[in-house]
Amino acid sequence: MNKEKRTAIFEKLRELDPEPDTELRYQSVFELLIAVILSAQATDVSVNLATDKLYPVARTPEAMLRLGVEGLTPYIRTIGLFNSKAKNIIETCRILLEQHEGKVPRTREELEKLPGVGRKTANVVLNTAFGEPTIAVDTHIFRVSNRTGIAPGKTPLEVEKRLLRLTPDEFKKNAHHWLILHGRYVCKARRPSCHECAICEWCEYRHKELA
Repeated sequence: MNKEKRTAIFEKLRELDPEPDTELRYQSVFELLIAVILSAQATDVSVNLATDKLYPVARTPEAMLRLGVEGLTPYIRTIGLFNSKAKNIIETCRILLEQHEGKVPRTREELEKLPGVGRKTANVVLNTAFGEPTIAVDTHIFRVSNRTGIAPGKTPLEVEKRLLRLTPDEFKKNAHHWLILHGRYVCKARRPSCHECAICEWCEYRHKELA
């Protein structure tokens, strides 16, 4: 895909959604961090249902740590891998209090030292909370990048690096949200809704289908 097509795709996505944001509900950077940890292999809907009950009880690392694993688990039991996530969250809260004065760090290196935080989670926090031009490649973004031809790659890291290299600077801050929402609602895994896709005229997958 050439630069002109790639630019046209992002211009169209921006036109449709000028200020995209995550669908996870949160009121602080800490709440976002916890929600993103919980969202691994889970839907945003299921995470929001859990945090809607959890956050009124524990909105800070101190309050979450006081719950402990046993106190936290009932709130997140409906989410996949809840046992390991509960342990990671409690240990993360401990580290935030002991090493970061209770604040979420703003560097990838420090974020990735937190239990349950990998590169994707760190990228989401850096982008959504701190406005960094990072792109977290989840299954939706991986699919859209390969299917459309925006930034094909064999691994999430390869796709991420290509997106960062090929996405024009003016779109980098919001590219993560545009692509994930497009993959979630339009460019779906089994049955992409090409008939209602706003960027189909530049999509390599669509062109192959019509060939």
